[in-house]
Amino acid sequence: MKKVYKLEDLDCANCAAKMERLIAKVDGVSAVNISFMSQRLTIEADDGRFDDIMKEVVKLCKKVEPDCRILL
Repeated sequence: MKKVYKLEDLDCANCAAKMERLIAKVDGVSAVNISFMSQRLTIEADDGRFDDIMKEVVKLCKKVEPDCRILL
């Protein structure tokens, strides 16, 4: 399943790159792209576990950029 989410308060491109690298390591994620310019997260992951994967993604993003929100 592939979905695109809007991000709020992503402050720097370096943080976006860090989040992208961490999310790519999550089991079940087949592709991820974070665009700092458009403030968007595009993720492709296992359909059956998508909700659990997104919970993990939110936790990882908060570790890197505490103010950043993923609008689910």
